[in-house]
Amino acid sequence: MSEDPYLLHITERRLWDAARAVGAYEMSTRGRTLAEEGFIHCSTRAQLPRVADFLYGAPGAPTDLVVLVVDPARLGVPVKYEAPRPGGEEFPHVYGPIPVDAVVDVEVWE
Repeated sequence: MSEDPYLLHITERRLWDAARAVGAYEMSTRGRTLAEEGFIHCSTRAQLPRVADFLYGAPGAPTDLVVLVVDPARLGVPVKYEAPRPGGEEFPHVYGPIPVDAVVDVEVWE
């Protein structure tokens, strides 16, 4: 696990703006919702560049990106560190919506 207490989630600005309007963020990852995936994919600060490249590094990918800085103490839902495959690197997964007030900062991703 990371020494940084915050979880990070990269997303499109329009999706964050929509979440702010309803009070909670419910996208899991690019193109998939929390309802479809079962959790919201997050990363640590060290994992973020690789995750961003994987999700948004291809030509034609959305470019107006932001990083949600999430305080896990404000979530009210479980967070589990899990690997996508046995023995793999563990990533934080949020098992429920992210309330907008759990997002303590929004950083522009360039």
